[in-house]
Amino acid sequence: MICPEPSELQELVRELHRQATPWLPAGLASRLAWGPAIQTGADQACPDQQEPLVLSTANLNRIVAYSPGDFTITVAAGTPLVAVQQELAQQRQWLSLDWPWGSGLAGHGSGSLGGLVARGLAGGYRQRYLGVRDQLIGIGLLRADGTAARAGGKVVKNVAGYDLMRLLCGSWGSLALITEVTLRTQPLPPQRRSLWLQGPLPQLTGLARWILDSSLSPERLDWVQHAPAQAPLGLLVGLASISGPTLEEQLACIRARADDTGIEAAELDPEAQERLLVAVPPAPDWLLHLGVPASHSEALLAGSALGDLPVLLGAGSGLGVAWAAAGALPAHRVVALRRQCQELGGHLTVLRQPTGAGLPAWLDAPARPVIQALKRQFDPKQQLARGRLPGVAG
Repeated sequence: MICPEPSELQELVRELHRQATPWLPAGLASRLAWGPAIQTGADQACPDQQEPLVLSTANLNRIVAYSPGDFTITVAAGTPLVAVQQELAQQRQWLSLDWPWGSGLAGHGSGSLGGLVARGLAGGYRQRYLGVRDQLIGIGLLRADGTAARAGGKVVKNVAGYDLMRLLCGSWGSLALITEVTLRTQPLPPQRRSLWLQGPLPQLTGLARWILDSSLSPERLDWVQHAPAQAPLGLLVGLASISGPTLEEQLACIRARADDTGIEAAELDPEAQERLLVAVPPAPDWLLHLGVPASHSEALLAGSALGDLPVLLGAGSGLGVAWAAAGALPAHRVVALRRQCQELGGHLTVLRQPTGAGLPAWLDAPARPVIQALKRQFDPKQQLARGRLPGVAG
């Protein structure tokens, strides 16, 4: 892995382009094992003949600009998310993003902002604050030939031209190296409360729909299931407000509705909620990203393909993750789960899998020809993240 200094980065990328060397853009390289295997070398018949050249932005680690009054922050791509959250907390602000999978308590091991944007994955906070791409208002990048470019701006209303920011969000390093990001910040909620709801799935689903259709605006509304002995399937409701009495009214409203439908409701303190959300192995053998229309979440949760697998799924978005040890989940069951997600109008991405499982991380998207045409425009020599182009299998 190469970690160039900021002053050396552009010339290094230019030299790699001149030599037509394949390479993999990376942040802190904390989640390089996610997604498809990287193909390297000129002989594509033997893609594993050498280790990929990883170019890390770990030395691009600083806050470039922060305007608390405008609620925006610009950071170099290698800056750890946990460091940015700590800096924002001093001004009672935060980035309304979940800690990425595998982060411990308080977000340690959360990875970099550039890596977070490149993967484009969001957690339960998207219920109120939307996803990573919706927090992004500006981006700096290096193209495969070393050309520096910018997209977006540094204020929320500065939007012009093609939306390259969101094109790069979720590109997995296949189009360019992200060097800088500007994101919107949010006031840190002074009051937070949460409820853990358990009962029969049909009643829980009805309560989730009622919450989503009501005037309540939960920060998160997540289906959570760990191993049955630890935490059977339940619904986590996270609420936030500037007013304690307002929160109490919302909690009372949900409790009353739960009582009417025979659902148990227990309040969780912040530490208990965090333990519930991060009480998962940091590097499971199987890590699957699921997505179905929210209206079909009940069918997914009740289906035999998912069964009792540990899962964390947004009730309002239909997006989430499932995980398992190698011995608990045979590959054919993952294939069946992927098929069910597709039948429900969604998708399944294999982020991690046991050695030898051999499943494609993602399948061909209907827009595959368009995706490949974009790749040729951004990376004519096909140097960046070979084999890791979202929407193109293999």
